[in-house]
Amino acid sequence: MKQDRLKILVIDDDPKVAWILTEGLSGSFDFVSARNGSEGLQMVTTEKPSLVLLDIKMPDMSGIEVLKKLNKIDNRPEIIMLSGHDDTHYVVESIQSGAAEFIKKPFDVKEVEIHINGVLEKNRLKREVSTLKTELRTRSQYDSFIGDSHKIMQVKNLVEQVAGSELTVLIRGESGTGKEIVARMLHNMSGRSEESFTKVNCAAIPRDLLEAELFGYEKGAFTGAHKTKPGRFEVANKGTMFLDEIGDMPMELQSKLLQVLEQQEFVRVGGINTIHVDVRIICATNRNLEEAIKLGRFRDDLFYRLNEITIFLPPLRDRSEDVTLLADHFIDKYKKLYQREASPLGPDAISQLTAAPWPGNVRQLENLIKQVVVRGEESIIADLLAGQSVSTENVLQPVGATSVQNATATPPVEKDYSLKKRVARAVSREEKGLISEVLNRTNWNRRKAAEILAISYRSLLYKIKEYGLNEMK
Repeated sequence: MKQDRLKILVIDDDPKVAWILTEGLSGSFDFVSARNGSEGLQMVTTEKPSLVLLDIKMPDMSGIEVLKKLNKIDNRPEIIMLSGHDDTHYVVESIQSGAAEFIKKPFDVKEVEIHINGVLEKNRLKREVSTLKTELRTRSQYDSFIGDSHKIMQVKNLVEQVAGSELTVLIRGESGTGKEIVARMLHNMSGRSEESFTKVNCAAIPRDLLEAELFGYEKGAFTGAHKTKPGRFEVANKGTMFLDEIGDMPMELQSKLLQVLEQQEFVRVGGINTIHVDVRIICATNRNLEEAIKLGRFRDDLFYRLNEITIFLPPLRDRSEDVTLLADHFIDKYKKLYQREASPLGPDAISQLTAAPWPGNVRQLENLIKQVVVRGEESIIADLLAGQSVSTENVLQPVGATSVQNATATPPVEKDYSLKKRVARAVSREEKGLISEVLNRTNWNRRKAAEILAISYRSLLYKIKEYGLNEMK
């Protein structure tokens, strides 16, 4: 049927070219034509052809100039250049500028048809490969987001529903529940998956540097600004910006972020020129933003703008049926990483894990399983749970996290003070031994060790200093 045929735009100042192609190939394609480059550029937008046949020599602008302008259009059609000049220079410049093929005039209509079909087939295969890559990335992210409980399946379904939109997404949940994994899933399942995923932790960067990090700065904007530097938003252009710990963003920067959300523009620190970007923003927080608004620490207009779609991640204690799946996943991960023999956990161990309150959520479970695999002793789980429940009581439990999804935090178990001190010392010994072992296994490659331990490089350096660890020469 005619409406199913592909549309081809011929841009050529010689009207005979379009007529010859239409007469010879009208049974295969629908042709539209333009007599010059300016008209052709307009018709690319209005007609949306699948392919353009573009003459090199035209009066108002050359085909190469038109080609370079078309390269600035998102999802531009494939382009085949036409020329009556068999100059190698034209061929090379056309291909380098992004043309798919080069056909010399005069041409045989059937030859043109072969070229058109070849280019369209390559484009179809390219799209299939891109789609397959997206599916593989998505599957990889699903493999990382372990769980088949009802609450987790609800999260996965919501991610699928909103990933392809341009809506701003706010991911809420306690620390360690997997907010970054969900953010990457949203990116990888979106139309921006081929572009960059840029992460900024608003709590990890000093407030005086955060504005320059996000929005860049001009040369001379402050002491030490020896050259102009683009910010993360410019780096993320066409892609996704993930603002982690958004609840910790200083008030003075929140208005600037609101401007980016509403107008997709900002000004660098020390600059006067407005910079436009095309960025999808995904945010995450473990804080109670509603309470922060009441206290004057978070803008209500920014909150409503971020809150177009909200995804709540349940704490691990509310999906205990996923604990066994997660434990098996981490056992398999770390026995391969450390080349250790490790069997699935027994019934007693599983019972202890599913009954634990997990104030540190999945991150806490992963760290525990890591130690079990490294030491090869399932019997240490009870001691580790006792130690972690104390050591994470004030560290891993996020401020305001109890309000997310109306979850109620498990109150700390009252213990004798001296017992706490003994447990804390035991945890410190365990932590020091594990860090020392990993450092030695990596020949004191601190960055590699930090990756294996799943902690930041800065945290590892702090721990090395805290425990007085020294590299053996």
